[in-house]
Amino acid sequence: MSIAVLKKVSICGLIAEKQQVLDGLQELGALHLVSLSEPLEEPENAAPEHPENTYKALKFLSACPKKRHQIKQQANFDITEIVKQTLDVQQSIRDTADKRDFLISRIKEVSPWGDFQLPAKEDLAGYLLWFYIVPVADLADLPKQDDLIIEIVQRDNRFAYVVVVAKDEPPINAMPVRRTHTGTLSLTELKASLDETELELEDCRAERASLTRWIYLITRNLASAEDKAGRIYAEQHTLDTTDVFAVQGWIPEQEISRLSEFVEQSNLALLIEEPKPEDNPPTLMVNAQHLSAGEGLVKFYQTPGYWDWDPSVPVFFFFSLFFAMILSDAGYAVFFAVLLATSWNRIGQSSTGRAMRNLLVTLISFSFVWGVMVGSYFGVAPAETSLLGKLKILEINDFDSMMRLSVCIGVLHLSYANAHKAWRLRKEALTWLSPLGWIAIMCGGILVWFNSSFEQPPSWYLPTGEFSIGLGFGVIFLFSSVRKITKPTDLLMRILDGLQGVSGVTKIFGDVLSYLRLFALGLAGSSLALTFNNLAMQAKEVEGLGLLYCLLILLLGHSLNILLSLMSCVVHGLRLNVIEFFNWGLTDEGYPYNTFSKKEISE
Repeated sequence: MSIAVLKKVSICGLIAEKQQVLDGLQELGALHLVSLSEPLEEPENAAPEHPENTYKALKFLSACPKKRHQIKQQANFDITEIVKQTLDVQQSIRDTADKRDFLISRIKEVSPWGDFQLPAKEDLAGYLLWFYIVPVADLADLPKQDDLIIEIVQRDNRFAYVVVVAKDEPPINAMPVRRTHTGTLSLTELKASLDETELELEDCRAERASLTRWIYLITRNLASAEDKAGRIYAEQHTLDTTDVFAVQGWIPEQEISRLSEFVEQSNLALLIEEPKPEDNPPTLMVNAQHLSAGEGLVKFYQTPGYWDWDPSVPVFFFFSLFFAMILSDAGYAVFFAVLLATSWNRIGQSSTGRAMRNLLVTLISFSFVWGVMVGSYFGVAPAETSLLGKLKILEINDFDSMMRLSVCIGVLHLSYANAHKAWRLRKEALTWLSPLGWIAIMCGGILVWFNSSFEQPPSWYLPTGEFSIGLGFGVIFLFSSVRKITKPTDLLMRILDGLQGVSGVTKIFGDVLSYLRLFALGLAGSSLALTFNNLAMQAKEVEGLGLLYCLLILLLGHSLNILLSLMSCVVHGLRLNVIEFFNWGLTDEGYPYNTFSKKEISE
């Protein structure tokens, strides 16, 4: 688990060879590009880094309910033209659907007035007709003005249909309701237009279905679309002059030799620099293949900064432990193992899938071992004299012991984070002592708690715990600030910095107690499984269909419990890592290393 050491490289060449050089760098596939160009005045016009239109078109066609037979071979297949046609059809469907919805709404508004054609303006001596649907109770509020001609053309139990003849629309506050917009088309014309629009929409949908025949070829050509978009993006982020161009980026230290060989073969100029403290390089995490899923768990929330550390491995194992403690059932672990076995080959078809498979194996293994330790098999506890009963070493219903265990695991987790933070700060004066102070406070707090919770605790618990807490507070107060003291005001500010550091005790206290969720959620799942088992046994006593009721309760009850437990395992297992652990272990947030490279598509 480490963050790769990067070098900043700048490459210069002749402007006439720019395209060739960028193609070569993309083929090399080792550089994270840094923009050297001036920001555009209209950033929305910048070329996208990925072929977004291609992905939009593919998503649109894939969602079509009726698909055509796929064309597998096409010598002159033009993905750009097909994508353009697809997006045009998508826009046409949207526009036509909007027009149809408008016509339906307008027909609904016009229908109460009947089928009529508005007269021309000159036929009414400049007067116009204004239509209102007025509630019967509001008829008394109609204006009584000499310049307004008001006629009630129809009336029912709820509404009166009122036409006002006037040259200008009556003021809004003069009428009890807003006017109805009928437009200039008659009801017959509106319905005819709606029929035409429905036909247009059908034609557009048929054209969409026809374009689905290209889904396979679009997918097969995504790599070329990605490469083309990547090259265009790179072209816009170089520094160009009349004769030469420059491209800059970050590259892993072990790739320098390959880049140097390419530069030498292409007759380019190369400058290699060490990253400076003020630089912000991307983060490239390097982990063994069987533990690389931890990297995905870390990136799910944030990418650590380049100058920070890679927590992938501890997150991998602590997440597995938390998952197991929340699940707390060996039977459920076996159920997940069966599901994994049935999908083993399908999941392992890609490197990402194999990494996920390793994580699932670890989760299931931890869950099975923990389930055996707490003695729960689909909510059933084995007999004490049986082999499984003898393997039970923890009692999940022993609240005091399980709470102590959960808090101890939380202290271990946060101590690991603070210890690693101290190691990272070891070169920055004495501030590395501050994280060790928090470790001392947590360990001392546990000893003080144990002294009051055990009936006959060892005599050294209380004094050792109090000394550890006092030492931790003193270290944090003295070494949580890097402010140098050169004048009296600096001393005052240093004291305030120390007090601010000590105030974090409420946060560490709350974060440690947050690990009690491991016990609480595990107990909840175990209790729910036991409840369903008891209900099933009671239903079994019913004459006739008792056995059927019993099986249904077991099936539905445990399915629900597995679903709820799985949700809790993932959400809370990740939360303890990315919230509590990251808050104490990571100080900087970075951004991922994105390689400028050609994409590959596997068959």
